[in-house]
Amino acid sequence: MAGFGLTLAAPLIVNATAGAGSIAALQAGESANLAGKVLVDVANPLDFSGGLPPTLFVGDSDSLGEQIQRAFPQAKVVKSLNTLNAPLIVNPRQLADGQPTVFVSGNDSQAKETVTGLLRSFGFTDVLDLGDISTARGAEMLLPIPFGLFGVFGPMFGFKIVR
Repeated sequence: MAGFGLTLAAPLIVNATAGAGSIAALQAGESANLAGKVLVDVANPLDFSGGLPPTLFVGDSDSLGEQIQRAFPQAKVVKSLNTLNAPLIVNPRQLADGQPTVFVSGNDSQAKETVTGLLRSFGFTDVLDLGDISTARGAEMLLPIPFGLFGVFGPMFGFKIVR
């Protein structure tokens, strides 16, 4: 990742496909190519078949992140960045009120550290490790909220977790 001042310990792949086609798109690249690699899953399980706002094609007992991990058990899947608009991903300081919280979920602690390093290189200071890949459910279930917020704020907003 030249240009970001970051040397990654492991090869990194980003899944930024439409959620409904994520597994098929990753299968097209052959499962063996994902083995041992960190796979950052940015995709969302959005179902637009009923129009807007979309629903989720997974329920509260599963997530797209988990489905990808099951389909590619040798990959190190980390769900992250799925709650942010693309311009904010590479420049989170665009928000007037400071840093949004960015979530990471995954089963491999080193993979999450790698992704956290990448996020910090983009300028994120509030990275929240939610736990194993099953915690991707919560990050994905936040998605209906941004469709309402988009009408109020436009595309430039993020979540901030405070305590």
